[in-house]
Amino acid sequence: MTKAPPHKGEGHRGRLRDKFLESGLSGFHDYEVVELLLTLGTPRKDCKDAAKAALKKFKTLPAVLEASAADLADVDGIGPKNMFGIKLIKAVADRYLEKKVVRRDPLNNSQALYDYLYHSLGSNERECFRVLFLDAKNRVIASEDLFQGTLTASAVYPREVVRAAIGHKAAALIFAHNHPSGDPDPSPADVAVTRQLVFACLTMGITVHEHLVVGHNRYFSFADHGYISEMNREFRQSEIRRTSVNEP
Repeated sequence: MTKAPPHKGEGHRGRLRDKFLESGLSGFHDYEVVELLLTLGTPRKDCKDAAKAALKKFKTLPAVLEASAADLADVDGIGPKNMFGIKLIKAVADRYLEKKVVRRDPLNNSQALYDYLYHSLGSNERECFRVLFLDAKNRVIASEDLFQGTLTASAVYPREVVRAAIGHKAAALIFAHNHPSGDPDPSPADVAVTRQLVFACLTMGITVHEHLVVGHNRYFSFADHGYISEMNREFRQSEIRRTSVNEP
């Protein structure tokens, strides 16, 4: 039986794996990280050129990991099978960060919360509105994407948010959505929708702790900028006025 000829760079991937097992990713070039991931789905083919082409196209390692399957397939040497490692590592990282948040108090672990939201929302090409459901001890019960597309009053329905909160038996909520432009500063529509949601939830006895807008490597916190506390004051004042009007 004729032995298959060695592929270009045979032995190189073995050295890469040994290097990783010995010292982690320290000393690795970004293209070598991508190359190592490509080898997971490519038993007998050199992946160095494809890895370098991916870095050239997407510019950074995070951009490669966040690229869509269609965009990765446009890179010479990358196809549906050998992109497996790239898509797997991104999914595993998302799951790992989610598990660090669930059943913990995100109000006292804001870095873990931001890491989870940035890695799971930051690469979306469309706006995605996520709700984190918290129990009475402010531990995350679950997270759920409820809406997609530009946030407007016609796109985000407070009753759906309240319904989901009741379904999860949540005592409090954290909202988050991404800005594909990379600029996390809230639009007037973001502020208006947040106010509607805060009022609707307070009416049902559900607390809103935060709304984070995720951009590129930074975020905007409605709570840190005083929006949430101001909206809570507005609600209380409106309730006082309503009560006084209804009193005999």
